[in-house]
Amino acid sequence: MKIVFVCTANIDRSPTAEHIYSDRSDLEVKSAGVSDYAMTPITLELVNWADIILCMEKKHKKKIEKIFSGIAESKVIDVLDVPDIYSYMDINLVNMIREKTETWLNNYNLKKM
Repeated sequence: MKIVFVCTANIDRSPTAEHIYSDRSDLEVKSAGVSDYAMTPITLELVNWADIILCMEKKHKKKIEKIFSGIAESKVIDVLDVPDIYSYMDINLVNMIREKTETWLNNYNLKKM
């Protein structure tokens, strides 16, 4: 399963998520940001690559759906609701991302059964 984690600038939240899940053998993960100044901006290539796009906030999902409207409709895009108040690898951020992502993945896998 290929997942792109998305936040605003790709500095704290989405790179933390990528780092957390980078060693999972059942997942391929990348991260990106939706802003023009993002360290790694979201691109058509990343959207095409992903099976799932997990956004930190609703505004990220809306922006992806707007920019990539033709392709976004065929992708699984959802929101984890992780606020932009943490720094990279902050233990509270790590715990929140783990909890929300694991819950999301478990629910997703149950729906596929």
